[in-house]
Amino acid sequence: MKKTKIAFVCEDCGAEYSKWQGQCHDCKAWNTLKQINLGSQRQTRREGYAGAVEALQTLDQVVVADEPRLPLASGELSRVLGGGLVPGSAVLISGSPGAGKSTLLIQALCELAKSETCLYVTGEESLAQIAMRAKRLGLATDQLKVMAETRIEVIADVWEANQPRILVVDSIQVMQSEGVDSAPGSVSQVRESAGFLIQKAKQTGTILIVVGHVTKEGNLAGPRVLEHMIDAFLMLEGDADGRFRTLRSIKNRFGAVNELGVFAMTEQGLKDVANPSAIFLNRSGIDSPGSVVMAVWEGTRPLLVEAQALVDQSAFSNPRRVAVGFEQNRLAMLLAVLSRHGGLQIADQDVYINAVGGIRVDETSSDLAVLMAVVSSFRNRPLPQDLICFGEIGLSGEIRPVPNGQERLREAAKHGFKRGLIPKGNFSKQAVAGMTLRPVTQLSEALAVINDW
Repeated sequence: MKKTKIAFVCEDCGAEYSKWQGQCHDCKAWNTLKQINLGSQRQTRREGYAGAVEALQTLDQVVVADEPRLPLASGELSRVLGGGLVPGSAVLISGSPGAGKSTLLIQALCELAKSETCLYVTGEESLAQIAMRAKRLGLATDQLKVMAETRIEVIADVWEANQPRILVVDSIQVMQSEGVDSAPGSVSQVRESAGFLIQKAKQTGTILIVVGHVTKEGNLAGPRVLEHMIDAFLMLEGDADGRFRTLRSIKNRFGAVNELGVFAMTEQGLKDVANPSAIFLNRSGIDSPGSVVMAVWEGTRPLLVEAQALVDQSAFSNPRRVAVGFEQNRLAMLLAVLSRHGGLQIADQDVYINAVGGIRVDETSSDLAVLMAVVSSFRNRPLPQDLICFGEIGLSGEIRPVPNGQERLREAAKHGFKRGLIPKGNFSKQAVAGMTLRPVTQLSEALAVINDW
């Protein structure tokens, strides 16, 4: 009888050891090593991750074919996934509690179940709760198969018997394997359960969609290796009491990274927002200082977002710098550039900036818009309502060009913007119909332009 192989895995960081010890050398935590079983026998034939490996071949001998995709009824979800679901792929969807992860998946699966075999496995909710939600949303529930289970061995048996085309596991943090001696949600349980499900999905060609929890900091809960194992990682963001949700692709092996999908939460569930720029441009008709519209690039399309700034005399010895929807450290850097190369002394002022609509802006093309909004609020002079601006600002005060400048301007022209403050590197001889563009190369030039307006 062959001896069962074991290993000891740290529950905090996922480090693996061949024998037990009191402290994990990687994360320095004490008494966190738990024993797991690695299996009782070796494989007798060579197998790859998704099937048998015949022989080595050179890269030019590999047959390259377009992956067939399964279309979805939701255009925004298809956009974020890169055009649909790829057979044999593993997709991880995460988000804060109440964001709408289960609602989005129930809607998608009830529609897909009309033509494909779908299985929804829930480990957190009862089947009655799932049915109540589907009935409240007015979905077709006569084709979708559901199961409440947390043991992956049982899920594997049902998987083998029903051969679903699409399998949803909600959520990976409550799944457990009998071969792992630790509580559900621990690093070892999440890693082993996810690894088992992903390997079986690759071997059978099943589309696996896994729901994951987030920590209080907003990061994916569980071991970091989970993000490396899956093919696509989607993050659903939005306040539970807000109307809009954004779905962003953090990782995607079959599509663009940082693609953004926008949904509206209604009584009938999550609905696609066909024109996201319109919801972020719901501005009042009154000219107000500290407000300007910027054109950011999200995935494969431009998006118009309003940036707001408030500059006020600080009542404390250490003025506050608050950024909502922007990077905090970049705001501090931009304010230093404004002081050195723009001649505005705001070291004694509180500065607050906000991206309207709850969207998070990671692109550096927002630099110019942020500083223009800050200057507008500081001088108490409103900027024109029909102004669009974008551009990256360097430490020496230069304004650098950004990718896809013409596409950004055309999107702005479609929404009625007449003026553009842009980097000189994005200025093209091919004029954008109906727009007057002012190309600039330095921050001082941009400040002089808005003074004229």
